[in-house]
Amino acid sequence: MAQSSGGTVSRDYFAKLDLRVGKVIEAQRVEGSRKLIKLVVDLGSERRQILAGLAEHYKPEELVGMFIVVVANMEPRTMFGLTSQGMLLATCGERGKPLLLTVQGADDSRLGERVC
Repeated sequence: MAQSSGGTVSRDYFAKLDLRVGKVIEAQRVEGSRKLIKLVVDLGSERRQILAGLAEHYKPEELVGMFIVVVANMEPRTMFGLTSQGMLLATCGERGKPLLLTVQGADDSRLGERVC
């Protein structure tokens, strides 16, 4: 389980993060990877491809329809020839199983809404 580094961040630093509500509309395993799942996430005004290391803990079909929290202003990263255009938020649960941060009661009218 990951532990806190003990450091703090300023409110200004935190405000730089663009956290948004997104809905997983497609999910599939990344060929050649044990861990990665390719997600297509609807952020309201756009759709993003996000690669997440969830395959050891989730089946792709379990993720479709989930309303998740996305870091929308992450620097793009290429893995296995695919570009990830964001990051989803999850806890580091027991035995390393990530628990996705989801938005309870969300519907499509919340897509792209900023987390504040």
